[in-house]
Amino acid sequence: MATDLKSAQCRNMKNIEALIADGGDITIGAIYPIECAATAADNHNTVAMLVRRENETLNALIKRLDKAIGKFYDNDEIVDEINGD
Repeated sequence: MATDLKSAQCRNMKNIEALIADGGDITIGAIYPIECAATAADNHNTVAMLVRRENETLNALIKRLDKAIGKFYDNDEIVDEINGD
């Protein structure tokens, strides 16, 4: 079954949409020793790395990732919760 990407866009995830449209990617999962993290990268750099908070829903983590990507687009600010930066 083919999916029309235009109709499947996540209106509240505009920064994730833009990153993926530009060839970037997001990853959600374990990064030892972190139980759950969300990362985003463009073609050249990591733009955000978040650690899932205690009792944080996956949806909330993805929304935070979208905001962190927005900080990179707006201010060249990299959010890095994994390395403590």
